Amino acid sequence: MALELSMALAAPPGGGLLLAPPPPAPPGKEQQVAGVGILLQISMLVLSFVLGHVLRRHRFYYLPEASASLLIGLVVGGLANISNTETNTRTWFNFHEEFFFLFLLPPIIFQSGFSLSPKPFFANFGAIVTFAILGTFIASIVTGMLVYLGGLTFLMYQLPLVECLMFGALISATDPVTVLSIFQELGSDVNLYALVFGESVLNDAMAISLYRTMSSVRSNAAGGENIFMMVLQFLEIFVGSMSSGVGVGFISALLFKYAGLDIDNLQNLECCLFVLFPYFSYMLAEGLGLSGIVSILFTGMVMKHYTYSNLSDNSQRFVSSFFHLLSSLAETFVFIYMGFDIAMEEHSWSHVGFIFFSIIFIIVARAANVFSCAYLVNMSRPENRRIPLKHQKALCFSGLRGAMAFALALQSVHELPEGHGKAILTTTTAIVVLTVLLIGGSTGTMLEALDVIGDENTSIENYEDNNGYVPPTYEEGMSSGGGLRMKLKEFHKSTTSFTALDKNYLTPFFTSQTDDDADADDFGDQPQNQRRGFYDQ
Repeated sequence: MALELSMALAAPPGGGLLLAPPPPAPPGKEQQVAGVGILLQISMLVLSFVLGHVLRRHRFYYLPEASASLLIGLVVGGLANISNTETNTRTWFNFHEEFFFLFLLPPIIFQSGFSLSPKPFFANFGAIVTFAILGTFIASIVTGMLVYLGGLTFLMYQLPLVECLMFGALISATDPVTVLSIFQELGSDVNLYALVFGESVLNDAMAISLYRTMSSVRSNAAGGENIFMMVLQFLEIFVGSMSSGVGVGFISALLFKYAGLDIDNLQNLECCLFVLFPYFSYMLAEGLGLSGIVSILFTGMVMKHYTYSNLSDNSQRFVSSFFHLLSSLAETFVFIYMGFDIAMEEHSWSHVGFIFFSIIFIIVARAANVFSCAYLVNMSRPENRRIPLKHQKALCFSGLRGAMAFALALQSVHELPEGHGKAILTTTTAIVVLTVLLIGGSTGTMLEALDVIGDENTSIENYEDNNGYVPPTYEEGMSSGGGLRMKLKEFHKSTTSFTALDKNYLTPFFTSQTDDDADADDFGDQPQNQRRGFYDQ
């Protein structure tokens, strides 16, 4: 009787027996599986660094380090996908966008801002801001509108307008790590390096702010009549995040200036506090509903310019090496992680037209971004400071897509309807693999064809007077272009005004360095790329 009752309770309403769930794995087994997963991740990191060193040592530029890391992840993920270990593999090796945004991306972005060399960056500040903010906005809108029009004309899978703009925002995030590493290896014009590096640093922050704005507009079902509120929301996210990051950086500078931590027995405390401030800035912005990426980027720039000089010599060496190490590990792991998850993720390859035309549209959008912004920048510059056409072409070519676009695409899967999110993820995956492997592999050849490799005619020393800005003559100001040209020139001259403000007021207030130290800092080397720290020659 008891057996019949237990069978009746286990039977579903439609008849038949309800199978009991499988017993959980013993704790020892779970620990063993986790240990094997961590061992595999460490092995792939070691293989990636060793392979990257061998490729760099033999100057084999057809397979850059980022491409090699991505390929390692693709191969291991593919092997796991076709084996019977796929289910177990997903439990301890999967690309979670939360893990990416909270742990992997912050050290990479902070190192980007921390490694900016102030002299070439501020000398090209107007151009960098134009390319990174206005240019990213142009690229996002052009890509989104072309994808939307392509759907209306039945060329590709149709998406709503706001979702097309979300796709345009996430795919506008560039990752020119390959181009920058070859620039450093073979030498390049310092202006071109500053433009590519500076744009890539601010571009991620701009793309994330645009994506979050469009996502918020979609979730609130905002219509076209609320376009003003959409712009206002974007400004709130971007300006608020930038302000919080700059504020945290200034607070850290004052703390290290007046706390008296630069003595031998307090260097551990000094280094610990310095390492914690970037994450404090990131989490503060996230807690306020802002962008932690934008905040930590500007925290890195402010801390390098002001806080760093308040550290003792030993602490300066430690924090520089520490953040180089952390960002190199994080970036290499991101590409491995991304390649592994691309092989493991379920993709929707049925929308081939969406992938094909999206690739064409982002090329068109990148060209519209670079050439239109370069035209505006050249209008504000004298003849000897204008961006040459070959540098504009190199800027177009440097618009590779990477981990940021992939992480935002993964996030869109949870925010959009299933078919739409899958289509965007699959398209982004194809674009990332294409740009990192194919375009990244042909970078050296293309840059040599453009004749921008080894072009060191403009050096850091050329910025000595007036921070690299040559004031226009009266005749230049009155030439064709009229009022717009004059306004652009005034905007460009504001960079010099900021430099004077920084030298006369901000630096003395926030730092304890002398004028000689400040002048020495201005002539630092080119900004170090995240992956470069392991391969200095």
